[in-house]
Amino acid sequence: MIARVRAGEPEAYAELVRAHTGIALRAATALGAGADAEDVVQQAFVKAYCALGRFRDGAAFKPWLLSIVANEARNSMRTAARQRTLAGREAAYVEAEPLIPESADPAVATLETERRAALLSALEQLGEEHRLVVTYRYLLEMDESETAEALGWPRGTVKSRLNRALRKLGRLLPDFEPRGGRGGPEGRGGRGGREGGDEGE
Repeated sequence: MIARVRAGEPEAYAELVRAHTGIALRAATALGAGADAEDVVQQAFVKAYCALGRFRDGAAFKPWLLSIVANEARNSMRTAARQRTLAGREAAYVEAEPLIPESADPAVATLETERRAALLSALEQLGEEHRLVVTYRYLLEMDESETAEALGWPRGTVKSRLNRALRKLGRLLPDFEPRGGRGGPEGRGGRGGREGGDEGE
């Protein structure tokens, strides 16, 4: 697909945009863009198109795109005139891409919405690096290697920061059980192997 874009096929990039708009909106909103999420995503797609000459052949497009989305979301937050409220972020997150089927049992849907709101509230209490790694692994359901590529971190760093973040979430949300992120959590509260030089975070 990238080769087709580089060959000058505009429809090829349009296909990439259509395929990744949903997850890009979820990423921008979860990372704090709030009401500006659509503008952030639009700008990210423009920057991604302009930077395709630097895209590494054989690499995955999604993590690369989401790293640009994350940068744009941070820029948007820095220049915002006011702080986004948690309620506004939750509403925008749900609106960006519904995660609960309309046919779901209302009681189940209510519990799921409450669970997601509680998770977002707890994420607000984490440091940026821990919030990012949980967002990418579980809210955006990316695997460990995709998360590492999107954040520009070694996989060992992703593993160690994720373990620390999950331990902190476990204290904030005793009933929290991470879902999504192919391959499951890397040992919630466990050792997770050697921690890639992240001691003391």
